[in-house]
Amino acid sequence: MPDYLDDLRLAHVLADAADAATMERFKALDLKVETKPDMTPVSEADKAAEELIRGQLQRARPRDAVLGEEYGIEGSGPRRWVIDPIDGTKNYVRGVPVWATLISLTEAAEGGYQPVVGLVSAPALGRRWWAAKGHGAFTGRNLTSASRIHVSRVGELADASFAYSSLSGWEEQGRLNGFLDLTRQVWRTRAYGDFWPYMMVAEGSVDICAEPELSLWDMAANAIIVTEAGGTFTGLDGRPGPHSGNAAASNGLLHDELLGYLDPRR
Repeated sequence: MPDYLDDLRLAHVLADAADAATMERFKALDLKVETKPDMTPVSEADKAAEELIRGQLQRARPRDAVLGEEYGIEGSGPRRWVIDPIDGTKNYVRGVPVWATLISLTEAAEGGYQPVVGLVSAPALGRRWWAAKGHGAFTGRNLTSASRIHVSRVGELADASFAYSSLSGWEEQGRLNGFLDLTRQVWRTRAYGDFWPYMMVAEGSVDICAEPELSLWDMAANAIIVTEAGGTFTGLDGRPGPHSGNAAASNGLLHDELLGYLDPRR
């Protein structure tokens, strides 16, 4: 089995470059922000970071395809990098430090491209998380200054901390009643949002999290980090991996119960 460590080292190099670009424009008074057709914001920093990452990948991995939130798919083949230049753009443009660059390498497999490397870099928080298939999940400043992370061992919903992003998406999909029932069963709920709940699941500080509507670039890096930390990452339909258009992540012990509340078809 490939060890993917060279790809992981490259992901750190890409993240270093993206961090420098995004932090330079964070809280800039003249930051340019546009509205995309789906009514979500995109800043000049989103575009610049993705262009930077794509340029470096073209030089370092010219045979690999790249899928990014801002510029779509380029190239083809069994290996595909998946990029979200700024996950949490709404936070970014308002000066909230909870945002990150998400970088993942996926490989063609049964059921679609599956993540084999993932990196989440949140420079305004001073945090970074990463994983490579078969090598575990880590957090730290860089590869040489890192601590291995693992999901929690909480086995009862009554003792669990549940993280989510917002209520509106659950209501739009007719899942709000199940969502609210779940919040009544757990010990604690917090709407951290975006990438952060998944990283806290991987670290063991949160036990379960879920979101009702997501794109592949929102999930690919998170999925490999959670699973390499010993957790479970699926869609709300229970399908493993980041391909269901939504996500549920847990320490594994609570996953069936989590899905039971959030998927009305189960």
